[in-house]
Amino acid sequence: MNRNFSRTLLTASLVLIMGIVHGQDTTATDWRSTPNLVKWNFGALAFKSISFQYERAVGNKMSVALGLKSMPKSGVPFKSLLEDAIDDDDTWNSIKDLKMGNFAITPEVRFYLGESVFKGFYIAPFARYAKYDFTIPFAYTNIDGVEERANFDGNVNTFTGGVLVGAQFKLNKGFYLDWWILGPNWGTSNGTLSAYKTLNPIEQEILRTELNNFADDVPIVKLKPSVDGSGAKIKVDGPWGGLRSGLSIGYKF
Repeated sequence: MNRNFSRTLLTASLVLIMGIVHGQDTTATDWRSTPNLVKWNFGALAFKSISFQYERAVGNKMSVALGLKSMPKSGVPFKSLLEDAIDDDDTWNSIKDLKMGNFAITPEVRFYLGESVFKGFYIAPFARYAKYDFTIPFAYTNIDGVEERANFDGNVNTFTGGVLVGAQFKLNKGFYLDWWILGPNWGTSNGTLSAYKTLNPIEQEILRTELNNFADDVPIVKLKPSVDGSGAKIKVDGPWGGLRSGLSIGYKF
């Protein structure tokens, strides 16, 4: 179902883009000869991600774009920032070995504020669908004071919307530099992380308490843990926020 949703979103985005393209005034000739711009967001490498964007001019000061981003599952980039956000040593020690991968698709519409499309500052409303793949070896202490782990695996789907402020500059010979200055976005999330582990009633209560404490310490996202004799689940359901930023090099054709 998640794959079908992402395909549907991609199809809808392409239909929207083509509709805007055919609906625009085509009397101007300064952008019609080379209306396409393909970009690689090399700034995403700092986040262990691969990111590309296709942008097409549809008017003198307007374009549409579609971005794709993928991050293979690995340790979370900038772990110290996440540790500071959680701000609780016990909670952080429980999840410090987590691994995450993701895939995102981002359609947007750009309005350039300068003399022409592809150049200068712009404002870009956008939507984003993202799928996150998590592995969390959740560490906790049992009744005998011995550390144990419940290994959670699962996916979280998010849908957000926001506005990106950026600036794009022409370099030479058809090459451009695109700076995504800041793109806050907000929306919803839904998913489940599961850990399979045989637990007696005492072990269930210990793990339930630890997971509830963890859920209380995680910012923004709403987590709903549940525990039974065969393991535990963490339901992710509620708000989701993010920030877009990056630096891309592109070629116009």
